[in-house]
Amino acid sequence: MGLLPRVSWMWFVQTSTVGPPGRKGVEMRALTVVPLQKQSLRVEDVPDPIAGPGELLVDGIALGICGTDRDIARGDYGWLPPGKSRMVLGHESLGRVKTVPEGSAFAPGDLVVGIVRRPDPVPCGACARGQWDMCRNGRYVERGIKEIDGYGSTSWVVREDFAVRLDPALEQVGVLLEPTTVVAKAWDQIEKINGRAWFDPRTVLVTGAGPIGLLAALLGQQRGLDVHVLDRVSGGTKQELVEALGATFHTRTAAAVADEIRPDIVIEATGSPAVALQAMEIDNPGVIVCLTGVSTPGVDTDVDVGELNRNIVLDNALVFGSVNANRDHYEQGAQALATADESWLARLITRRLPLERALEAFEAGGSDIKVVIDLA
Repeated sequence: MGLLPRVSWMWFVQTSTVGPPGRKGVEMRALTVVPLQKQSLRVEDVPDPIAGPGELLVDGIALGICGTDRDIARGDYGWLPPGKSRMVLGHESLGRVKTVPEGSAFAPGDLVVGIVRRPDPVPCGACARGQWDMCRNGRYVERGIKEIDGYGSTSWVVREDFAVRLDPALEQVGVLLEPTTVVAKAWDQIEKINGRAWFDPRTVLVTGAGPIGLLAALLGQQRGLDVHVLDRVSGGTKQELVEALGATFHTRTAAAVADEIRPDIVIEATGSPAVALQAMEIDNPGVIVCLTGVSTPGVDTDVDVGELNRNIVLDNALVFGSVNANRDHYEQGAQALATADESWLARLITRRLPLERALEAFEAGGSDIKVVIDLA
């Protein structure tokens, strides 16, 4: 994508996602929050969205809830949209197109997901080329996270060029697209790194059997690799899902499993500092370690930095972090879901709640893999 005029980016970022507060008698229900304020989460009436030029009006179908949403709900994270007192939460979207602008490539009835991140208004070189997931100046915005309303409402609008069409058969599981884009990007980056020298990976170790880890395993299986998944507890749905892929499930330490299987690729999806460190310490020539889990700072670990540095250097190993996704990754994720076993995907969604009970999705405890709020 070439450089775009600055004025177009500025117009886009400033476009409102809901109608003006003065509209009377026209309201929808939404899950809203005040970022950085504890116990501010609630379901309430908000003004109906108004589609602007180039925007789709979408009826919400489902909203996935993840750790980022829970961090925002706890008051730990997030940024209010400018000029607003509350923000519509939610970035794992699924909806059905209601109205389209003239000449649109979309049609009413299309199943769509909205892209989360938007390029910064400058834009930086990466954002100007459609790689806003790699924004260099941090001035991007994100639906339901940073300075722009999210998708947690019964209706929402999205610019046509930030919407992704899904196979109609994915209506029950299409809400998994956004977390799938996270691992689609991770695999995309891994495969680009593969090109630095001859590399013929056979074995991948995925640490963590939450939604990101299981979807990472799915994409590894789709690539024909020998997939191994590590989690803390054996038995139950997670192990069954891993084994249904033809992958191997482990409950030992990452270090012990790595010593046995000698992985060529590691995708760390727990965010545990101890597990991330074990992944980085794997001593295997040319190993590629992708960190996707976000750790809590302030946890002390015993690290022999000299040995860690020595192994990475002498093995030509590579450790990198990956977060968010651009449009290419959404397209890759949509293709991965379309070719997956839908019944397997459906088992990742372990609990569904109506919007009016959305706050239950943020309660601590439980053994859920993915909680989804039904918006329809």
